Amino acid sequence: MADMLAGRVAVVTGAGRGIGRGVARALAAEGAKVVVNDYGVDVDGSAPSAGPAFDVVEEIRSAGGEAAANTDSVATWDGARAILGTALERFGRIDALVTCAGILRDRMVFNMSEEEWDAVVAVHLKGTFNCLRHACAHMRAQRYGRIVTFTSGAGLFGNPGQANYGAAKSGIAGLTKVAALDLGKYGVTVNAVSPVAGTRMTVTDAYRKARDLRQQQGIQREDRGTGDVEELDPEDIAPMVVYLASEHAGHVNGQVFLCFGSQVALVAPPRPVITLYKSESDWTLDELDELVPQTVTKGLANPAPPKEA
Repeated sequence: MADMLAGRVAVVTGAGRGIGRGVARALAAEGAKVVVNDYGVDVDGSAPSAGPAFDVVEEIRSAGGEAAANTDSVATWDGARAILGTALERFGRIDALVTCAGILRDRMVFNMSEEEWDAVVAVHLKGTFNCLRHACAHMRAQRYGRIVTFTSGAGLFGNPGQANYGAAKSGIAGLTKVAALDLGKYGVTVNAVSPVAGTRMTVTDAYRKARDLRQQQGIQREDRGTGDVEELDPEDIAPMVVYLASEHAGHVNGQVFLCFGSQVALVAPPRPVITLYKSESDWTLDELDELVPQTVTKGLANPAPPKEA
């Protein structure tokens, strides 16, 4: 189309690299004026640098688009306010917000420190809320807005060694559902994307070591139908995000979409699948011991069975 977002202003956090960079460029290609936010840190959140945000702005401008850089951190209330303030100061409004910013501090839960937990939750969950909160006040006043958050399979399905990241991403999915209900009547939609792509946050040294170990031991990783993450292009996530950020998706609200390669899948919300009923009185432990294995837990497998000491 090349003009799906003509006249609109979009803010993309974590847009200096990977998926965020692809999203920012795609939004600009459809006519949006884009605020490219990136704190410029390493994967673990250290060593901030202003370079990545300005690099992407230059790419957009070279392609004929309009963009402005911002290097504030989403993890602080004032930083998020400054990010959205950049859009207001440079372009006069905010029509779309895409929250890609994130870091990793992977550790098995029994080894995870308080600081590792707090740092990841601060960027992902609090950072998403901070930006959403500042953006939606303006969107509500103008009776229009599109917010696209980023959740993850680690939060929707679980992933070993990512208690902090998984909890934050699961929280973002919940935040998305509630914000959609709060804002829908004002013409503001809130949807989430769960991307699978080969980026510096997914193809890490830990990922490669785990992959090599599985290959040596002949272990097959759980297949979620997405294929090998290393072969999935981060740019493939952008089209669905652009669609959700446009007027064309006004009827879509409070949903989660799994995106990878050329595939887009609607993720169904958690719901009861098997129910055990009793018409009178509470369940006794003897009754549950007899009936639960035959009904609600029948066929379930422990995803992490005990190993011999």
